[in-house]
Amino acid sequence: MERLQSILFDLDGTLTDPKEGITKSVEYALDKFGITVEHPDLLLPYIGPPLYDSFIEIQGFTAEKAAQAVEYYRERYRTLGMFENAVIPGIPELLEELQSKGFNLYVATSKPTVFAEEIIRHYGLDSYFRHVAGSNLDGTRSKKKEVIQYVLDENHIPPETAVMIGDREHDIIGAKACRVASIGVMIGYGSEAELQSAGADHIAYNVKDIGNIISRIHDNLIDVK
Repeated sequence: MERLQSILFDLDGTLTDPKEGITKSVEYALDKFGITVEHPDLLLPYIGPPLYDSFIEIQGFTAEKAAQAVEYYRERYRTLGMFENAVIPGIPELLEELQSKGFNLYVATSKPTVFAEEIIRHYGLDSYFRHVAGSNLDGTRSKKKEVIQYVLDENHIPPETAVMIGDREHDIIGAKACRVASIGVMIGYGSEAELQSAGADHIAYNVKDIGNIISRIHDNLIDVK
């Protein structure tokens, strides 16, 4: 069995808590269509999946309307929402520990790369990651499977030596499609039932659990896949 070497992290709900910035920016976009939201927490399902897909699946928008909604969202997000965010407590320490043990760390997010890179830099996490990868602004490479595969290909990572960490089913489904092991985390916005249903190989209930599971995988105490 190959040893675990590369660790891919989702961004929203895994490294940072983006609740305020995302929900307020979605609210801003919906308001452009005359849609009023009773409470921002009703928009939590928008955290994680590709925005375009969410405007179609959650809001019932047509493809054209969803594309316009994404543009409205970005009007607010790129100036305000991106920084209405916070690093999840314990994450910097976890990244420091993993890096010191020789693991290669990457970010694989459905968020546009330009936004993800700026967020990682803004919160001082950029020194931990070898590569920050996300979607393109034109909507391509928005599926988590595509992002994970891009990270693997660009960095010549054998899938059997990698693990994907994320808080939503899309992270787990994308990992499985790329033959990468997965750790579903309960520090974000997905439920345990969602992560288990998607087929997460492991569940971490807090940040400390993430480090413990990675150590056990690396030491071959539990299967990589």
